[in-house]
Amino acid sequence: MRTVQIKVSETDFQKYDLGSGEIKFTNLVEAIKREYARQALLECNEIAEKVGLSKMTIDEINAEIKSVRDAKTHS
Repeated sequence: MRTVQIKVSETDFQKYDLGSGEIKFTNLVEAIKREYARQALLECNEIAEKVGLSKMTIDEINAEIKSVRDAKTHS
């Protein structure tokens, strides 16, 4: 096994919940994945708000889904 040293600010260490010191590489990868997913979700929410999707009702969403499925079935 090899050791890799990475310097991380105390703020980022706490922000990404990297534990108390040493961290397994797989745990670091998971922390990075979670942060990318969190950022992507925030970006999706911003886009949805800008284009009005965040205001759709469940009935409107279901109608959109049905429309797409019907179009696929009849093409």
